[in-house]
Amino acid sequence: MEFFESYGLILIILAAGVGFVMAWGIGANDVANAMGTSVGSKALTIKQAIIIAMIFEFAGAYLAGGEVTSTIRKGIIDSTFFIDIPEYLVLGMISSLLAAGIWLAVASWLGWPVSTTHSIIGAIIGFTATGVSMDAVAWGKVGGIVGSWVVTPAISGIIAYLIFMSAHKLIFQTDSPFVYAKRYVPFYMALAGFVMSLVTIKKGLKHVGLELSAVNGYLLAIAIAVVLGFVGKWFIGRMKFSGSEDADLQAANVEKVFALLMVVTACCMAFAHGSNDVANAIGPLAAVVSVVTSGGEINSSATLAWWILPLGGLGIVAGLALFGHRVIKTIGQGITHLTPSRGFAAELAAACTVVIASGTGLPISTTQTLVGAVLGVGLARGVSALNLGIVRNIVVSWIVTLPAGALLSIIFFFILKAAFGVA
Repeated sequence: MEFFESYGLILIILAAGVGFVMAWGIGANDVANAMGTSVGSKALTIKQAIIIAMIFEFAGAYLAGGEVTSTIRKGIIDSTFFIDIPEYLVLGMISSLLAAGIWLAVASWLGWPVSTTHSIIGAIIGFTATGVSMDAVAWGKVGGIVGSWVVTPAISGIIAYLIFMSAHKLIFQTDSPFVYAKRYVPFYMALAGFVMSLVTIKKGLKHVGLELSAVNGYLLAIAIAVVLGFVGKWFIGRMKFSGSEDADLQAANVEKVFALLMVVTACCMAFAHGSNDVANAIGPLAAVVSVVTSGGEINSSATLAWWILPLGGLGIVAGLALFGHRVIKTIGQGITHLTPSRGFAAELAAACTVVIASGTGLPISTTQTLVGAVLGVGLARGVSALNLGIVRNIVVSWIVTLPAGALLSIIFFFILKAAFGVA
Protein backbone atom coordinates (compact mmCIF):
# COMPACT_ATOMS: atom_id res chain seq x y z
CA MET A 1 0.00 0.00 0.00
CA GLU A 2 1.39 3.38 -1.05
CA PHE A 3 0.87 5.03 2.35
CA PHE A 4 3.07 2.47 4.14
CA GLU A 5 5.70 2.49 1.39
CA SER A 6 6.01 6.27 1.71
CA TYR A 7 5.87 6.64 5.49
CA GLY A 8 6.71 3.16 6.87
CA LEU A 9 10.01 4.03 8.58
CA ILE A 10 8.68 7.33 9.96
CA LEU A 11 5.63 5.55 11.41
CA ILE A 12 7.75 2.87 13.12
CA ILE A 13 10.14 5.46 14.61
CA LEU A 14 7.18 7.55 15.79
CA ALA A 15 5.48 4.48 17.29
CA ALA A 16 8.70 3.47 19.06
CA GLY A 17 8.98 6.95 20.58
CA VAL A 18 5.42 7.09 21.88
CA GLY A 19 5.69 3.43 22.99
CA PHE A 20 8.62 4.47 25.16
CA VAL A 21 6.51 7.37 26.55
CA MET A 22 3.74 4.91 27.46
CA ALA A 23 6.19 2.49 29.11
CA TRP A 24 7.67 5.46 30.99
CA GLY A 25 4.17 6.26 32.27
CA ILE A 26 3.66 2.66 33.38
CA GLY A 27 6.93 2.81 35.34
CA ALA A 28 6.08 6.16 36.89
CA ASN A 29 2.61 5.13 38.01
CA ASP A 30 1.87 1.42 38.14
CA VAL A 31 5.09 0.22 39.74
CA ALA A 32 3.93 1.78 43.01
CA ASN A 33 1.56 -1.19 43.16
CA ALA A 34 4.48 -3.45 43.92
CA MET A 35 6.53 -1.09 46.06
CA GLY A 36 4.23 1.43 47.77
CA THR A 37 3.32 -0.72 50.77
CA SER A 38 6.94 -1.74 51.34
CA VAL A 39 8.03 1.90 51.48
CA GLY A 40 5.05 3.08 53.54
CA SER A 41 5.65 0.42 56.18
CA LYS A 42 9.38 1.28 56.34
CA ALA A 43 10.35 -2.22 55.17
CA LEU A 44 12.30 -0.51 52.38
CA THR A 45 13.51 3.01 51.71
CA ILE A 46 12.32 4.66 48.49
CA LYS A 47 15.80 4.29 47.00
CA GLN A 48 15.95 0.56 47.85
CA ALA A 49 12.42 0.03 46.50
CA ILE A 50 13.25 1.74 43.22
CA ILE A 51 16.43 -0.33 42.75
CA ILE A 52 14.60 -3.62 43.51
CA ALA A 53 11.67 -2.67 41.28
CA MET A 54 13.99 -1.66 38.44
CA ILE A 55 15.62 -5.11 38.51
CA PHE A 56 12.45 -7.20 38.81
CA GLU A 57 10.21 -5.05 36.58
CA PHE A 58 12.80 -5.12 33.79
CA ALA A 59 13.35 -8.86 34.27
CA GLY A 60 9.60 -9.47 34.09
CA ALA A 61 9.15 -7.27 31.04
CA TYR A 62 12.16 -8.64 29.16
CA LEU A 63 12.12 -12.33 30.15
CA ALA A 64 8.39 -12.94 30.39
CA GLY A 65 6.77 -10.17 28.37
CA GLY A 66 6.10 -12.58 25.50
CA GLU A 67 7.38 -13.38 22.04
CA VAL A 68 3.92 -12.84 20.59
CA THR A 69 1.49 -10.25 21.86
CA SER A 70 -2.15 -9.47 21.20
CA THR A 71 -2.21 -6.41 18.96
CA ILE A 72 -5.45 -5.03 20.39
CA ARG A 73 -5.64 -5.28 24.17
CA LYS A 74 -8.61 -7.06 25.77
CA GLY A 75 -10.51 -7.28 22.47
CA ILE A 76 -11.96 -3.85 23.16
CA ILE A 77 -12.37 -2.97 19.45
CA ASP A 78 -13.26 -5.00 16.36
CA SER A 79 -10.29 -5.08 13.97
CA THR A 80 -12.47 -6.02 10.97
CA PHE A 81 -13.56 -2.38 10.76
CA PHE A 82 -9.94 -1.47 9.89
CA ILE A 83 -9.35 -3.99 7.08
CA ASP A 84 -9.93 -1.40 4.34
CA ILE A 85 -8.36 1.47 6.31
CA PRO A 86 -5.25 0.00 8.02
CA GLU A 87 -3.65 3.47 8.11
CA TYR A 88 -6.38 4.49 10.59
CA LEU A 89 -5.35 1.65 12.92
CA VAL A 90 -1.68 2.65 12.75
CA LEU A 91 -2.31 6.36 13.37
CA GLY A 92 -4.89 5.51 16.04
CA MET A 93 -2.51 3.24 17.96
CA ILE A 94 0.23 5.90 17.85
CA SER A 95 -2.30 8.46 19.12
CA SER A 96 -3.45 6.07 21.86
CA LEU A 97 0.08 5.42 23.12
CA LEU A 98 0.87 9.13 23.23
CA ALA A 99 -2.47 9.97 24.90
CA ALA A 100 -2.17 7.28 27.57
CA GLY A 101 1.51 8.10 28.19
CA ILE A 102 0.77 11.80 28.70
CA TRP A 103 -2.19 11.09 31.01
CA LEU A 104 -0.05 8.71 33.10
CA ALA A 105 2.72 11.33 33.33
CA VAL A 106 0.22 13.95 34.56
CA ALA A 107 -1.35 11.54 37.06
CA SER A 108 2.09 10.46 38.31
CA TRP A 109 3.18 14.05 38.78
CA LEU A 110 0.04 14.63 40.87
CA GLY A 111 0.71 11.42 42.82
CA TRP A 112 -2.50 9.73 41.61
CA PRO A 113 -2.39 5.93 41.28
CA VAL A 114 -4.44 5.32 38.11
CA SER A 115 -4.83 2.26 35.90
CA THR A 116 -2.44 1.98 32.95
CA THR A 117 -4.72 -0.63 31.38
CA HIS A 118 -7.74 1.69 31.59
CA SER A 119 -5.64 4.58 30.23
CA ILE A 120 -4.73 2.74 27.01
CA ILE A 121 -8.21 1.20 26.66
CA GLY A 122 -9.83 4.64 27.01
CA ALA A 123 -7.47 6.01 24.38
CA ILE A 124 -8.19 3.19 21.92
CA ILE A 125 -11.96 3.59 22.44
CA GLY A 126 -11.66 7.35 21.83
CA PHE A 127 -10.08 7.30 18.38
CA THR A 128 -12.12 4.27 17.25
CA ALA A 129 -15.53 5.64 18.27
CA THR A 130 -14.99 9.09 16.71
CA GLY A 131 -12.64 8.30 13.82
CA VAL A 132 -14.01 4.96 12.60
CA SER A 133 -17.37 3.79 14.00
CA MET A 134 -19.19 3.55 17.32
CA ASP A 135 -20.05 -0.04 16.35
CA ALA A 136 -16.35 -0.97 16.28
CA VAL A 137 -16.18 -0.67 20.09
CA ALA A 138 -17.17 -3.61 22.30
CA TRP A 139 -19.29 -1.51 24.67
CA GLY A 140 -20.18 -4.53 26.80
CA LYS A 141 -16.52 -4.93 27.78
CA VAL A 142 -16.35 -1.22 28.62
CA GLY A 143 -19.25 -1.79 31.04
CA GLY A 144 -17.27 -4.62 32.65
CA ILE A 145 -14.30 -2.29 33.15
CA VAL A 146 -16.51 0.35 34.83
CA GLY A 147 -18.00 -2.35 37.06
CA SER A 148 -14.50 -3.43 38.08
CA TRP A 149 -13.95 0.01 39.69
CA VAL A 150 -16.22 -1.21 42.51
CA VAL A 151 -15.79 -4.99 42.44
CA THR A 152 -11.98 -5.14 42.38
CA PRO A 153 -11.23 -2.85 45.36
CA ALA A 154 -14.09 -4.48 47.32
CA ILE A 155 -12.70 -8.01 46.86
CA SER A 156 -9.10 -7.07 47.71
CA GLY A 157 -10.25 -4.85 50.60
CA ILE A 158 -12.24 -7.68 52.21
CA ILE A 159 -9.35 -10.14 51.82
CA ALA A 160 -6.85 -7.61 53.27
CA TYR A 161 -9.18 -6.92 56.21
CA LEU A 162 -9.48 -10.66 56.98
CA ILE A 163 -5.71 -11.31 56.69
CA PHE A 164 -4.83 -8.34 58.91
CA MET A 165 -7.50 -9.09 61.54
CA SER A 166 -6.41 -12.73 61.73
CA ALA A 167 -2.79 -11.69 62.38
CA HIS A 168 -3.98 -9.07 64.86
CA LYS A 169 -6.01 -11.56 66.90
CA LEU A 170 -3.71 -14.59 66.61
CA ILE A 171 -0.44 -12.74 67.27
CA PHE A 172 -0.55 -9.06 68.23
CA GLN A 173 -3.41 -9.13 70.77
CA THR A 174 -1.87 -11.96 72.80
CA ASP A 175 0.20 -11.65 75.96
CA SER A 176 3.29 -13.06 74.19
CA PRO A 177 3.22 -11.96 70.54
CA PHE A 178 6.57 -13.51 69.75
CA VAL A 179 5.57 -16.93 71.09
CA TYR A 180 2.44 -16.93 68.94
CA ALA A 181 4.38 -15.55 65.97
CA LYS A 182 6.57 -18.67 66.10
CA ARG A 183 3.40 -20.71 65.78
CA TYR A 184 1.49 -18.77 63.11
CA VAL A 185 3.97 -16.80 60.96
CA PRO A 186 5.11 -19.96 59.12
CA PHE A 187 1.50 -20.39 57.95
CA TYR A 188 1.43 -16.80 56.65
CA MET A 189 4.74 -17.45 54.89
CA ALA A 190 3.30 -20.61 53.31
CA LEU A 191 0.17 -18.74 52.19
CA ALA A 192 2.31 -15.95 50.73
CA GLY A 193 4.50 -18.52 48.95
CA PHE A 194 1.44 -20.25 47.48
CA VAL A 195 -0.25 -17.06 46.24
CA MET A 196 2.93 -15.40 44.96
CA SER A 197 3.92 -18.60 43.14
CA LEU A 198 0.54 -18.67 41.43
CA VAL A 199 0.81 -14.99 40.47
CA THR A 200 4.29 -15.52 39.04
CA ILE A 201 3.30 -18.75 37.24
CA LYS A 202 0.07 -17.32 35.81
CA LYS A 203 1.26 -13.79 35.06
CA GLY A 204 5.01 -14.04 34.77
CA LEU A 205 6.19 -17.36 33.35
CA LYS A 206 3.58 -18.20 30.73
CA HIS A 207 5.73 -16.68 27.95
CA VAL A 208 9.12 -18.15 28.87
CA GLY A 209 8.44 -21.54 27.33
CA LEU A 210 7.54 -22.96 30.75
CA GLU A 211 4.30 -24.66 29.74
CA LEU A 212 2.66 -25.77 32.98
CA SER A 213 -0.84 -27.20 33.07
CA ALA A 214 -3.24 -25.78 35.67
CA VAL A 215 -2.79 -28.86 37.87
CA ASN A 216 1.01 -28.76 37.66
CA GLY A 217 0.98 -25.02 38.36
CA TYR A 218 -1.03 -25.54 41.55
CA LEU A 219 1.14 -28.50 42.61
CA LEU A 220 4.30 -26.42 42.14
CA ALA A 221 2.75 -23.56 44.14
CA ILE A 222 1.78 -25.95 46.96
CA ALA A 223 5.31 -27.41 47.02
CA ILE A 224 6.83 -23.93 47.25
CA ALA A 225 4.35 -23.03 50.00
CA VAL A 226 5.29 -26.09 52.08
CA VAL A 227 9.03 -25.42 51.68
CA LEU A 228 8.60 -21.74 52.62
CA GLY A 229 6.49 -22.69 55.64
CA PHE A 230 9.27 -24.92 56.98
CA VAL A 231 11.94 -22.31 56.16
CA GLY A 232 9.87 -19.76 58.05
CA LYS A 233 9.50 -22.06 61.04
CA TRP A 234 13.26 -22.67 61.11
CA PHE A 235 14.06 -18.98 60.65
CA ILE A 236 11.76 -17.62 63.34
CA GLY A 237 12.72 -20.49 65.67
CA ARG A 238 16.33 -19.30 65.60
CA MET A 239 15.39 -15.79 66.69
CA LYS A 240 16.04 -15.37 70.42
CA PHE A 241 14.48 -12.77 72.70
CA SER A 242 14.39 -12.86 76.47
CA GLY A 243 11.08 -13.76 78.08
CA SER A 244 11.12 -10.60 80.18
CA GLU A 245 10.52 -8.33 77.18
CA ASP A 246 7.14 -6.67 77.21
CA ALA A 247 4.44 -7.36 74.62
CA ASP A 248 5.03 -4.07 72.76
CA LEU A 249 8.71 -4.85 72.22
CA GLN A 250 7.87 -8.40 71.15
CA ALA A 251 5.29 -7.03 68.70
CA ALA A 252 7.94 -4.71 67.24
CA ASN A 253 10.19 -7.72 66.68
CA VAL A 254 7.35 -9.61 65.00
CA GLU A 255 6.91 -6.63 62.65
CA LYS A 256 10.52 -7.14 61.56
CA VAL A 257 9.61 -10.65 60.41
CA PHE A 258 6.70 -9.29 58.37
CA ALA A 259 9.03 -6.64 56.91
CA LEU A 260 11.28 -9.40 55.54
CA LEU A 261 8.24 -11.16 54.09
CA MET A 262 7.19 -7.94 52.37
CA VAL A 263 10.46 -7.62 50.50
CA VAL A 264 9.95 -11.09 48.99
CA THR A 265 6.31 -10.47 48.04
CA ALA A 266 7.24 -7.09 46.54
CA CYS A 267 9.85 -8.73 44.28
CA CYS A 268 7.32 -11.30 43.03
CA MET A 269 4.69 -8.63 42.38
CA ALA A 270 7.22 -6.48 40.49
CA PHE A 271 8.23 -9.40 38.26
CA ALA A 272 4.61 -10.37 37.55
CA HIS A 273 3.66 -6.73 36.93
CA GLY A 274 6.54 -6.14 34.52
CA SER A 275 5.64 -9.26 32.52
CA ASN A 276 1.93 -8.43 32.38
CA ASP A 277 1.55 -4.66 32.07
CA VAL A 278 4.40 -4.09 29.63
CA ALA A 279 1.83 -5.35 27.08
CA ASN A 280 -0.06 -2.07 27.54
CA ALA A 281 2.88 -0.35 25.86
CA ILE A 282 4.12 -3.01 23.46
CA GLY A 283 0.73 -4.31 22.25
CA PRO A 284 -0.22 -1.18 20.28
CA LEU A 285 3.44 -0.74 19.26
CA ALA A 286 3.54 -4.33 17.95
CA ALA A 287 0.29 -3.63 16.06
CA VAL A 288 1.87 -0.64 14.29
CA VAL A 289 5.06 -2.53 13.39
CA SER A 290 3.05 -5.56 12.19
CA VAL A 291 0.69 -3.54 9.96
CA VAL A 292 3.47 -1.35 8.53
CA THR A 293 5.85 -4.23 7.74
CA SER A 294 3.08 -6.33 6.17
CA GLY A 295 1.99 -3.43 3.95
CA GLY A 296 -1.38 -2.93 5.60
CA GLU A 297 -2.39 -6.47 6.60
CA ILE A 298 -4.03 -6.67 10.06
CA ASN A 299 -3.41 -9.75 12.24
CA SER A 300 -4.90 -10.56 15.66
CA SER A 301 -1.42 -11.11 17.11
CA ALA A 302 2.08 -10.09 16.15
CA THR A 303 5.55 -11.57 16.61
CA LEU A 304 7.65 -8.99 18.37
CA ALA A 305 10.66 -7.40 16.73
CA TRP A 306 13.80 -7.95 18.84
CA TRP A 307 13.95 -4.32 20.03
CA ILE A 308 10.38 -3.93 21.33
CA LEU A 309 10.64 -5.74 24.70
CA PRO A 310 13.90 -4.03 25.77
CA LEU A 311 12.34 -0.68 24.78
CA GLY A 312 9.33 -1.42 27.03
CA GLY A 313 11.53 -2.59 29.89
CA LEU A 314 13.81 0.46 29.70
CA GLY A 315 10.81 2.78 29.54
CA ILE A 316 9.32 1.27 32.69
CA VAL A 317 12.65 1.59 34.53
CA ALA A 318 13.13 5.22 33.40
CA GLY A 319 9.64 6.27 34.51
CA LEU A 320 10.06 4.53 37.85
CA ALA A 321 13.43 6.14 38.54
CA LEU A 322 12.31 9.69 37.64
CA PHE A 323 8.69 9.93 38.81
CA GLY A 324 7.93 6.72 40.71
CA HIS A 325 8.43 8.18 44.18
CA ARG A 326 5.31 10.37 43.96
CA VAL A 327 2.78 7.55 43.56
CA ILE A 328 4.76 5.31 45.93
CA LYS A 329 4.24 7.96 48.63
CA THR A 330 0.50 8.13 47.95
CA ILE A 331 0.04 4.36 48.19
CA GLY A 332 2.44 3.83 51.08
CA GLN A 333 1.83 6.88 53.25
CA GLY A 334 -1.11 8.92 51.95
CA ILE A 335 -4.08 6.57 52.40
CA THR A 336 -3.41 5.21 55.89
CA HIS A 337 -0.51 4.54 58.27
CA LEU A 338 1.11 1.23 57.39
CA THR A 339 3.23 -1.13 59.47
CA PRO A 340 4.96 -4.18 57.94
CA SER A 341 2.13 -6.51 59.06
CA ARG A 342 -0.51 -4.19 57.55
CA GLY A 343 1.51 -3.76 54.36
CA PHE A 344 1.99 -7.52 54.12
CA ALA A 345 -1.77 -8.07 54.49
CA ALA A 346 -2.45 -5.52 51.72
CA GLU A 347 0.13 -6.95 49.33
CA LEU A 348 -0.97 -10.54 49.92
CA ALA A 349 -4.62 -9.55 49.44
CA ALA A 350 -3.79 -7.81 46.15
CA ALA A 351 -1.98 -10.94 44.96
CA CYS A 352 -4.96 -13.13 46.00
CA THR A 353 -7.28 -10.88 43.98
CA VAL A 354 -5.01 -11.16 40.92
CA VAL A 355 -5.16 -14.98 41.21
CA ILE A 356 -8.97 -14.92 41.60
CA ALA A 357 -9.28 -12.61 38.58
CA SER A 358 -6.98 -14.82 36.47
CA GLY A 359 -9.15 -17.83 37.26
CA THR A 360 -12.52 -16.15 36.67
CA GLY A 361 -11.71 -13.75 33.82
CA LEU A 362 -12.67 -10.75 35.97
CA PRO A 363 -11.32 -7.54 34.39
CA ILE A 364 -9.07 -5.95 37.00
CA SER A 365 -6.63 -3.13 37.43
CA THR A 366 -3.64 -3.94 39.63
CA THR A 367 -3.71 -0.34 40.85
CA GLN A 368 -7.30 -0.54 42.04
CA THR A 369 -6.60 -3.95 43.58
CA LEU A 370 -3.82 -2.60 45.76
CA VAL A 371 -5.63 0.63 46.70
CA GLY A 372 -8.62 -1.47 47.76
CA ALA A 373 -6.36 -3.70 49.86
CA VAL A 374 -4.75 -0.71 51.60
CA LEU A 375 -8.23 0.70 52.28
CA GLY A 376 -9.27 -2.65 53.78
CA VAL A 377 -6.30 -2.64 56.14
CA GLY A 378 -7.02 0.97 57.12
CA LEU A 379 -10.71 0.22 57.79
CA ALA A 380 -9.66 -2.54 60.19
CA ARG A 381 -8.70 0.33 62.52
CA GLY A 382 -11.81 2.39 61.73
CA VAL A 383 -12.72 5.05 59.16
CA SER A 384 -10.77 7.66 61.12
CA ALA A 385 -7.55 5.80 60.18
CA LEU A 386 -8.10 6.73 56.51
CA ASN A 387 -7.13 10.00 54.84
CA LEU A 388 -10.50 10.56 53.13
CA GLY A 389 -9.22 13.51 51.10
CA ILE A 390 -6.59 11.31 49.42
CA VAL A 391 -9.15 8.52 48.92
CA ARG A 392 -11.55 10.99 47.22
CA ASN A 393 -8.81 12.22 44.86
CA ILE A 394 -7.92 8.63 43.93
CA VAL A 395 -11.54 7.69 43.14
CA VAL A 396 -11.98 10.84 41.02
CA SER A 397 -8.76 10.02 39.13
CA TRP A 398 -10.10 6.52 38.33
CA ILE A 399 -13.34 7.95 36.92
CA VAL A 400 -11.45 10.57 34.87
CA THR A 401 -8.92 8.10 33.39
CA LEU A 402 -11.09 6.57 30.61
CA PRO A 403 -12.46 9.90 29.27
CA ALA A 404 -9.06 11.64 29.64
CA GLY A 405 -7.33 8.96 27.57
CA ALA A 406 -10.17 9.06 25.02
CA LEU A 407 -10.17 12.86 24.62
CA LEU A 408 -6.40 13.09 24.21
CA SER A 409 -6.29 10.26 21.65
CA ILE A 410 -9.09 11.89 19.60
CA ILE A 411 -7.11 15.14 19.44
CA PHE A 412 -3.83 13.40 18.49
CA PHE A 413 -5.60 11.14 15.95
CA PHE A 414 -6.99 14.04 13.95
CA ILE A 415 -3.68 15.94 14.19
CA LEU A 416 -1.81 12.89 12.79
CA LYS A 417 -4.40 12.40 10.04
CA ALA A 418 -3.88 16.00 8.93
CA ALA A 419 -0.07 15.73 9.23
CA PHE A 420 0.10 12.59 7.05
CA GLY A 421 -2.59 13.78 4.64
CA VAL A 422 -4.93 10.87 5.35
CA ALA A 423 -8.53 11.48 4.25
